Amino acid sequence: MKKVAVILSGCGNRDGSELQETLSLLLALDRQGAQYQCFAPQGRFRVISYLDNNGETGEEREIFAESARIARGDILPLQDYRAADYDALALPGGMGAARNLSDYAFAGSEMQVLPEVERAILETHAAGKPVVAMCIAPMVLAKVLGPMGVKLTLGDPCAASNMAVRLGANHEVCGPTDVCVDEHNKVLTTPAYMVGTHISQIFDGAANMVNKLMEWL
Repeated sequence: MKKVAVILSGCGNRDGSELQETLSLLLALDRQGAQYQCFAPQGRFRVISYLDNNGETGEEREIFAESARIARGDILPLQDYRAADYDALALPGGMGAARNLSDYAFAGSEMQVLPEVERAILETHAAGKPVVAMCIAPMVLAKVLGPMGVKLTLGDPCAASNMAVRLGANHEVCGPTDVCVDEHNKVLTTPAYMVGTHISQIFDGAANMVNKLMEWL
């Protein structure tokens, strides 16, 4: 049975892992007979309101504890991840990738990635194992793997895709159910809600990405 590590960034599309994308990814893996293990970094994040457009609420929560909500408590600290124990690494979308796994949402072109996230990606890449990402999460790959000329998608041309190119990535325009395939770097990405408008598109994109992943594995 193939084993896939999944990095979560909280719970909710505005300040954590996007729930529909994450569940589509986990369901697609399960339907392919793969085993998944969720991980998350330690640390606090600033909560965003989901009831209005007033932005931050002033509250802070724990990334690890909030991610555990999605994983039904079955979650490990990201510092415990070892590429040797898994066949692939996956990053679902949600603004947590841009706020908690990295600071892209705040720093833009000066973005930095959490050291344990960067280590997980580089360790997986160095082992020749696939890394897959959805929605805005490919920005994290652009920062970490941009120097390797990684090919990825963020959907349509946009500020994020322009930034990814400046970081060294090659951007491919894709629809919500399409998969961008980088054979050389073993990277798969799908745009999900960067361009999608229906949950069915999100599931189909995740399923297509996982299907390609299983071909590789």
